[in-house]
Formats: sequence, C-alpha cells, structure tokens
Amino acid sequence: MNKSSPKKIFFVIGEESGDALGADLVAALELKSRSIEIEAVGLAGHAMGALGVKSLFDISEIAVMGILPVLKRLPTIIRRVYNTVDAIVSDPPDLVILIDSPEFTHAVARRVRKKLPNVPIINYVCPSVWAWRQGRARKMNAYIDHVLALLSFEPSILKELGGPDATYVGHKLVDEMKGFSIGKPIPKESTPAGQLPLLLVLPGSRRGEVDSLIDVFGETVEMMRARGAEFGVVIPAVNHLVEVITEKTANWPIKPKIVCGAEEKKAAFIDARAALAASGTVSLELALAGVPMVLSYRLDAIARPLAGYFFSTWSASLPNLIADYVVVPEEFNHEVTADRLSRQVERLLWDSPERNAQIEGMKHIKSKMQTDQPPGEKAADIVIQFLEK
Repeated sequence: MNKSSPKKIFFVIGEESGDALGADLVAALELKSRSIEIEAVGLAGHAMGALGVKSLFDISEIAVMGILPVLKRLPTIIRRVYNTVDAIVSDPPDLVILIDSPEFTHAVARRVRKKLPNVPIINYVCPSVWAWRQGRARKMNAYIDHVLALLSFEPSILKELGGPDATYVGHKLVDEMKGFSIGKPIPKESTPAGQLPLLLVLPGSRRGEVDSLIDVFGETVEMMRARGAEFGVVIPAVNHLVEVITEKTANWPIKPKIVCGAEEKKAAFIDARAALAASGTVSLELALAGVPMVLSYRLDAIARPLAGYFFSTWSASLPNLIADYVVVPEEFNHEVTADRLSRQVERLLWDSPERNAQIEGMKHIKSKMQTDQPPGEKAADIVIQFLEK
C-alpha cells in the first residue's frame, strides 16, 4: 500500500528522560505505521536527535525540577513555552504528544488547545496526580485527549479523579530488568572474607537530592558498621555527580566503590543484597531487579511546609503504589535519620521476615507490570489510531 501524505507529530518534551521515551516511540512508529508516513518535529534531546528530529531549542534550558530551581529559571521557561506554542500554531501538526515534564508541557498544551482546538493532544507519562494536586486530573480534560500511562494503577486513578481516558502501555524498565532473578538465594552469615554482602547506596540523580541525603546515608553506613554489620558499599552515580559524591564520601568508614555507566550499574544491581535509596524511579528498578530496599526523601525548604496541603497519596513509593500495599519502608523529612535507617537496612542484608516479605512483593509487582508488547509499540498503536481518525 502506498503511504499517504506525511502525518506531522509535534513532540513537546522537557528533559532527557522524555527524550528517551520519545525516541522509543518514534522508532516504534516507523516500524508500525505501514500506511502512514510520520514526520516527527518539535523538541528533542540526543536520542530523538539521532533519529532525525531537530529540536526547536536545547531542552537543557528547561530541564529543572523542584520549586527553587524552577523559580530561578522561570523567565527562560515562560519564554520557551511561548516559543513552542508559536511554532505549533504557525505550522499546525496532525497530533501533539507531550512527554512528562507537566509544568512545561501542560503549559504548552493549554495554550495550543485554545488556538488549535481540533488538533488532538496525547500525554505520554501520566502526571503524578495520585501523589499531589489531585485536582489537576479533572482539569486535564480541557486540553488532553488521551494519556499513555507507564504505571499500571494510573488509568484507574485518573478515572476515579474524573480525568481523561488513559491506557497502560507499560514501563521500559520491565524489559530492561528482564535478566534479573527476584528471590535469588543468599549466603549464610558465615560468608567467607572478601565476599561480604553488598549494599547499594543511591542518594539520587540530582544535585539537590545528593546534597540532602548523602551525609545521613554516610551516618547510616557508620551506624550499621558500629552495630556489627559487615558489608561492602557501592554507589552507582550519574556522570555529572561522580566528583561531588567522591568528595562527600571520602571520609566514610566503609570506603564505597563509585561506579558510573549502564553496565557497571547493572553489575552492581546483580550483586547487591540490599539498597538504601532516594525515593524515585530507581525504587522501581530495584524492585524489578529483586533488591530489597529502604527509601528516603527530604523535601526542600519551600516545599516541606506545603507537603500536607499538596500531597495526598498514602505512599510516595512506586513499588508500594503498584503493589497497592506496603512492600518497602520509606522515610521522609525529619524521619530520615541514621537511627531509623540503619535498623531497617541491616535486616535486609541477611535472610529475615522483612527481606522475604519484600521479595514476595517484588514478584507481585513484576507480574502486575507485564504487558503483551513493549511500551513503545503499545504506545505507537494508540498514536496511530489517533492519526487514522
């Protein structure tokens, strides 16, 4: 069958994680859209750029998270919102796809909907309406036609909150973590010298998270050692934080091995017995890899007093939300102390009821997250349906 005239899709992304999802979707569309020629335009990072998508501007200008960083860069973000809206309106696409970064992408979508009411808008990655500002779900109906959800519980939550229709397309981590065995046997406490249990320490992928958690994580390691636990420490770090983490851990009583890169991180996850981590997407990676964990998070000085007003979820842990019960412990703000963390983590290094319960929960999580095809392909099917309408 000959392809008809190209269907233009304008991608609106705000950071590298959205770029990775966009690239996966563009590749799947090229594979699956046999009767439609796809022209991908808009915003792009390195991954989408490698597929030929030329970005309107460098997305690093708007890739910020947290109240204070956003406020500092607010004039640039506002200017780029209007630049993006102008680009869409001046040459209307057949479809707009927003990927994550809702503070930026939704600001664009609201303005585009007013100017181009007939152009469908798909939101890839559901905003965390289940965690905070639940009223956003209903407001999304005005400018979002469909949501592609990465987490299995999100479509039902959106429906309960009166939000737009959504489809669970799956999370790419499920495929990436396929090689990991949940519930692998562990050695006895009489492990020979040189084969100490390995603790992963994951203080976050952003500078603010590291600054907030790295010292108390170091205190936790020291307290565990003082209480008699014997273990090694590995810290998987992103490139731009290696120097900072190296400096901040220089005086730890157990010198951590700092690794960088996908292969080194994967090897650490395979060898790990337990993890002490900043709450976030890494908790889902750990769960799918079968690594029992304790999670922590500290909100910044501005967000902390507002937490009770904005946050409404019973848990901020993705493993807990997917399982729909408490699988992993999580500590926040003033409860993030070495006294609390050390006693929880040390129970996970060896066979214990706490460890076994997490392993069973992780098996349940992995089962709930399975899909019949890769996320990019499932998302592409829905995008093609909109283009064929």
